[in-house]
Amino acid sequence: MSIQPAETTGTTGTTGTTGTTGTTGTTGTTGALPLPGQQQRRLPAADPAAAEATAEVTAEATAPVTAEPVLTLRGAAVRVGGRTLWSGVDLTVGAGEFTAVLGPNGVGKSTLVKVLLGVLPVAAGQVTVLGGPPGARRGARRSTVEGGGVGYLPQRRNFDAGVRIRGIDVVRLGLDGDQWGVPVPFLGGAKRRAARERVAEVIELVGAAGYAHRPIGQCSGGEQQRLLIAQALVRRPSVLLLDEPLDSLDLPNQSAIAALLGRICHQEGVSVVMVAHDVNPILHHLDRVVYLAQGGAMAGPPAEVITSETLTRLYGTPVEVLRTSSGRLVVVGQPEAQARHTDRHADRHTDRHADQGADQQGGGDDRVARS
Repeated sequence: MSIQPAETTGTTGTTGTTGTTGTTGTTGTTGALPLPGQQQRRLPAADPAAAEATAEVTAEATAPVTAEPVLTLRGAAVRVGGRTLWSGVDLTVGAGEFTAVLGPNGVGKSTLVKVLLGVLPVAAGQVTVLGGPPGARRGARRSTVEGGGVGYLPQRRNFDAGVRIRGIDVVRLGLDGDQWGVPVPFLGGAKRRAARERVAEVIELVGAAGYAHRPIGQCSGGEQQRLLIAQALVRRPSVLLLDEPLDSLDLPNQSAIAALLGRICHQEGVSVVMVAHDVNPILHHLDRVVYLAQGGAMAGPPAEVITSETLTRLYGTPVEVLRTSSGRLVVVGQPEAQARHTDRHADRHTDRHADQGADQQGGGDDRVARS
C-alpha cells in the first residue's frame, strides 16, 4: 500500500496564515505532516537582541522627517527714519502654513513684508527665507516646472473701468512680464504652450475661469483680487506674501478670498504670510499669527496670542478680547480719557472783551502819565 503525502494547504485549506508556511506563509508547522523516515523541520528560535535591533531600524526608517522651515526670524528688529518700529520678533513658518500679521495702523506690518522680500534690512537679529537671506532668489529666473521662490501681492490697487487688458493677460504678466522684446514666431513653441497651460491651470485654481477673458476693468473687486492672486501664484512660489488683500472688499468677498488662500496653503503646500487688520474673516484658516504693537511682537497659534492677557502685556495697557455668539473676536482697549468740550465762540468772545478792557486800562494809565 502506498502512502499519499498529506495536503500542503494547512488546516485552513488555503495558503493562509497556517497554510503551507505556518504562521507566515509557505510550509507551515501545522500544515503538512512529515512522511515516514522524515523529521519535522523546526524554525530557529528568534534572537531577542536581533529582533530589538531590527525594531529600532524600522522605527528610524518610518519616523516622520521634519521639514525645514521656509521662514525664520530670530530677535529681528527694524528701524525706519531713526525710529524702531518693532524688535525682538521670533517667528517660524513651515511649509503650507497660513500666517497672519496683525496690529493697529503704523506699527510696521507692511514693513515686515518688505523685510521678508529683502527690500529693507533688519537692524538686529537674523532673517532666513527659503534657507537663505531675504531677496536672494528674487532676481533668479525660474521655470514654471521648477517653481520655488517668493510670490508677492502688494496693497490693493484698483483698475479703472476703462482698462481693456484681459484678466488672462494680467495673469500672464506674472509669468514673463519682466522679459524684454517680442516673441519670435515659430520659435519656442513648447515653452509658449507650457506657459499657456500654466496660466490656465492657475486661473482654474483661483476659480476665475468664468471671467478671465473679460477686460479686468469690467471685473468686480473680488474678481480682480482673484486674478491678482493667480498672477502671484503663476510661477509656483513656495512662499506667498500678501499685503492687505482683503482691504476694500465686502464681507462675502473677504470670506471667499480667505477660504481660497486657506485652500492654497493646505492643498498646494504654499506658505502664506498675509497682512490684515481684521482677523475674523481668516481666523478659521490660520495656523499662527504675529501681533505687532508698541514696538514689540507676539507670535504663535491664534488661541495663544489673541487673548486678553497676551495683548494686555503687549500693549502695556488693559485690553479685553471678547468673543461674540457667532464666534467673532473683538479686541477692546482701555477707554480714552474724556474730552473737555467747550464753546469756542464763547471763549473767543470772552477773550476779546478781556483784551479790550486791558487796552482801555492801559490807555488810561498813559493819559494820567502824560498829564
